[in-house]
Amino acid sequence: MNKTVVIKEFGGSDKLKIIDMPVGDLAEGQVRIAHKACGLNFIDVYQRSGLAPLNLPQALGMEAAGIIEAVGEGVTHLKVGDRAAYASMPPGSYCERRVMPAAQVCPLPDGISFEQGAAMMLQGMTVQYLFHRTTPLKAGDTVLFHAAAGGVGLIACQWARSEGITLIGTAGTDEKCQLALKYGATHCINYNTENFEEMVRELTGGHGVDVVMDSVGASTFESSLNSLKPLGMMITFGNASGPVPPFNLALLGPKGSLKITRPTLFTHIASHDDCQDMARHLFSKVTSGEVEIVIGQEFALADVQKAHDALEGRATTGSTILTV
Repeated sequence: MNKTVVIKEFGGSDKLKIIDMPVGDLAEGQVRIAHKACGLNFIDVYQRSGLAPLNLPQALGMEAAGIIEAVGEGVTHLKVGDRAAYASMPPGSYCERRVMPAAQVCPLPDGISFEQGAAMMLQGMTVQYLFHRTTPLKAGDTVLFHAAAGGVGLIACQWARSEGITLIGTAGTDEKCQLALKYGATHCINYNTENFEEMVRELTGGHGVDVVMDSVGASTFESSLNSLKPLGMMITFGNASGPVPPFNLALLGPKGSLKITRPTLFTHIASHDDCQDMARHLFSKVTSGEVEIVIGQEFALADVQKAHDALEGRATTGSTILTV
């Protein structure tokens, strides 16, 4: 049997239950992977709470790393014994082993540990599409990045530095701001003690930023729009503080003909070739030393409730993983 974290109803972390489930049979185009570590992400909280509804009962978890145990017919990019990592739909990575579609499972370079692999796939490929696939960005541009000391944020800080992009981060404590600065943010604003909209205007000489990358949602949305320069791009890619309320798009005109988009990673990695290319780009950033994967917290699979409480309570920095 296979220890697996599932929810049978939406709600708090107490709804996370560990049960024994069969692994299932291998079909064409699938692999069986034995997990060594699993990553945690805020989308897991959305799914558990019902903000991102799933058909129940449902296993949770969107990313993991481990060893390929079996390969189905038609799979050519992986073989038995390969080290591998993935971020993928449907959920189900919080488990000991899994049968799943092979298309988004990526060969993991030897220089990257299973723990790093589990911590980096969803967050790292998110940063890849934010900086390279959403709107044109070039050296010298300025980005406002919320939650800059989180898992996605610390990767983004380093990614921006490696691309010559000025990153203005925000975080909720002075300690988190210092962490973001350590990992490459040009500036970092404590949004609990300072008005980030005013600070952004001051830091940019009144011009505003080229792009806002916002995973916080409701509490930052309006001030984020006001932080953009004319023709700027608002990328809202999460809602840790709650969903953005209904918004009158006509306001984007007088604010400077602003653009807005709400992407998800899973659109970008839906194609096997795109996913593998994005993963290779991410791996090259890590193996070159340009990006360090910062694992702030590790929990055993059995302590998944504690892990969710820490993540939801914004008590984490960097990435959070479950060890299997």
